[in-house]
Amino acid sequence: MPKKVRMGMVGGGQGAFIGAIHRLAAGITGEIALVAGAFSRDGDASRAFGAELGLSPERSYASYTEMFGAELALPEDIRMQCVSIVTPNDSHADIACSAMKAGFDVICDKPLAGVLEDALRIEEAVKETGRLFALTQTYTGYPMAIEARERIAAGELGEIRRVAVSYLQDWLSREDDTKGSKQASWRSDPARSGESGAFADIGTHAYNMVEFMTGERVTDVAAELRAVLPGRAIDDDGMAMFRLDGGAAGLISASQVCSGAINALRIEIYGSKASLHWFQEEPNTLSLKRRGEPEMVLRSGAGTPYLSDAALAVCRTPGGHPEGYIEAFANLYAAFAGDVRDGGKRPGTPPGYATIEDGMSAMRFIRAANISSKNNSAWTPLAGIENQS
Repeated sequence: MPKKVRMGMVGGGQGAFIGAIHRLAAGITGEIALVAGAFSRDGDASRAFGAELGLSPERSYASYTEMFGAELALPEDIRMQCVSIVTPNDSHADIACSAMKAGFDVICDKPLAGVLEDALRIEEAVKETGRLFALTQTYTGYPMAIEARERIAAGELGEIRRVAVSYLQDWLSREDDTKGSKQASWRSDPARSGESGAFADIGTHAYNMVEFMTGERVTDVAAELRAVLPGRAIDDDGMAMFRLDGGAAGLISASQVCSGAINALRIEIYGSKASLHWFQEEPNTLSLKRRGEPEMVLRSGAGTPYLSDAALAVCRTPGGHPEGYIEAFANLYAAFAGDVRDGGKRPGTPPGYATIEDGMSAMRFIRAANISSKNNSAWTPLAGIENQS
């Protein structure tokens, strides 16, 4: 067995939901060891949490700047090799740029940043340093999402004509939902979340699934974003029509105020020959439909003969043994760890995670959707959006 990739973490301290998910996912891979962390803005809290995780006291740091400096001073075969960033959106750029300039590869929770300008800083740092940068767009790690991508790429659907994708939740559907919740409070605060609320938090997942599965990029959007609850300063509901560079059209909906919707991410892709349908709450199933023929239901599982090699490569258990959210997350971490170990992305192979290009596409989508919404849902191109206001 090769040595485990040594990882540090920024954020994800006591009470943080997504930090625990990242640690579980990294642990499942069997390829990553958490060796250092700056888990909180409070130095004492960070060190105490590091102790809870079993880290050496001298490698639980009061800040990410302290961690980067101290780790660089360690022998190369001991210091951390990469950094996992699991902080609110507004801090991604400062941490990611500092990490890459210090010589560490980065895996970051989505979205790429709070605002497009900060995302552009990260993009520039990736170009300048040549470091690996991965974004955890979780749902691309599911075997059946990968199977959909492979079948579309093989031409099984024919020419893509229309895409319908929605991501609906209800956890911010009441006025008091932001009270006493660390996660809800920063996500509904423009100073922390950035230029979007629901569209940045979950809309970017839906958007990424469109580009991931179809292999095409969104070119233009016509959007309406709104805050449904009185007094909310950022969007909690929205929808947008979009166009793909292959000629297809689509509709995306993202909302966190839909009563009864828990984590309802659903995508339907229609082509000239067939269509594919995937629902995240039933992730081990993919439906293929053709006109005048019975629906074909495909299921994930190691050794399943009809699945593509790419999907089988990320199946851990035999058919009938469901794999879920943590396993999908772990598939992203495993792909990232492999590239860290190899000193870069393996030539000729698609990355097993969202790249800086994917993250930038989503950030341009958010900015274009905001501009479109402010202009009565006018069609707005993503190209050159950073030069508009």
